[in-house]
Amino acid sequence: MKLQRPKGTNDILPIELKEKEQFKSSDWQHVEQVARSVFADYQYQEIRTPIFENYEVFSRAVGDTSDIVSKEMYDFYDKGNRHISLRPEGTAAVVRAYVEHKLFAPEHISPTKLFYQGPMFRFERPQAGRSRQFHQIGVECFGSVNPATDVESIAMAMRFFDQLGLKRITLVINTLGDKSSRETFRQALIDYLLPFKDELSEDSASRLAKNPLRVLDSKDKRDIAIVANAPSILDYLNEASQAHFEAVKTMLEALNIPYVIDSNMVRGLDYYNHTIFEVTSDAIGNAKTTICGGGRYDGLVEYFDGPKTAGFGFALGVERLLLTLKAEEIKLASNLPLNVYLVALGESVNVAALQIVQAIRNQGFSAERDVLNRKAKAQFKTADKLNSELIATLGEDELNQSVIKIKNAKTREERAYPLNQVYQDFALIYDELI
Repeated sequence: MKLQRPKGTNDILPIELKEKEQFKSSDWQHVEQVARSVFADYQYQEIRTPIFENYEVFSRAVGDTSDIVSKEMYDFYDKGNRHISLRPEGTAAVVRAYVEHKLFAPEHISPTKLFYQGPMFRFERPQAGRSRQFHQIGVECFGSVNPATDVESIAMAMRFFDQLGLKRITLVINTLGDKSSRETFRQALIDYLLPFKDELSEDSASRLAKNPLRVLDSKDKRDIAIVANAPSILDYLNEASQAHFEAVKTMLEALNIPYVIDSNMVRGLDYYNHTIFEVTSDAIGNAKTTICGGGRYDGLVEYFDGPKTAGFGFALGVERLLLTLKAEEIKLASNLPLNVYLVALGESVNVAALQIVQAIRNQGFSAERDVLNRKAKAQFKTADKLNSELIATLGEDELNQSVIKIKNAKTREERAYPLNQVYQDFALIYDELI
């Protein structure tokens, strides 16, 4: 048996491959670093939850009628006969941690702002931007009912995409209202869909009684045609829900953040209420691709036996984001540059070469050297492949004279420097040659 990665998963390697959906690890690191930087400006702190949780964490929060729970979760019984699931999304696990560790207690700062990143797992057909193991970056804010929190979170997402250089994106918003508004709309939607029950897809027909809003989220062409004329949630909002949505729109406009409203957007999770949003891109193919989504979930903390606590969050898929960046031909910053590559000529300089690169690294610079005792030509080729800024050469003659030759890889300017200066003040050498 040939051992290969499981279907629907990818290895993230230091080099970029020609395979579809393979990205350099430096691309991932750049995206993650930008996320950390932007989130820090908004005072979000990182949380890390287990990759697996008790099954009920997701089945209760995400909803039994969702595709995630009914079809896509990787769940199993462990050796203690506990029903376990690999996490299919991040919010439920973060809420569980928020309640379990009583982050709502008075000694903690409120609102509580958390972000996470890491792998998620869903058993679905692998395709571009969608794998069985995929990676999300997400944020959750607990404790604020203020619509300004909705808008601040959306603004943070849009700033993140702006920092990455994305241009062909659209912010799409909607509201699901509060519980009262949603119940009124739910009945109106059932009344509209019932005459079409035999024409709906099998999944939508089965959801009609349990969760008719899911029919609006269907990707089946028959369902899409039917719901095109369905009632709009916007016509069933009570006064409080209408006021919340109007405030969100006003604040987005105050921040000069353009948006469009899609009254059929419901998102794929059961816990949302009031504001929901997606960020879509038209850079990949002809269809709109969702690269980020989220919204408000004011009842989820209570669902986990915590106190009444408002919540708002979003998540984005890293693989899909990288595909979007590639489609827009955005060049991401690579790894930090290699400052100096040391070409070591002969076994006699092996120890000295080790001492020199370690001294350079200890002074805060990146350095690499040859350890394979190759010919000089091969070492210079490696320095070029690594895009080293400086190339140092050390042979037996240089070592006997206690000097080292260092040249700028681009200008080819080369100078000889005392080894003592390399050990004591490499920064001065670097500044002279760069």
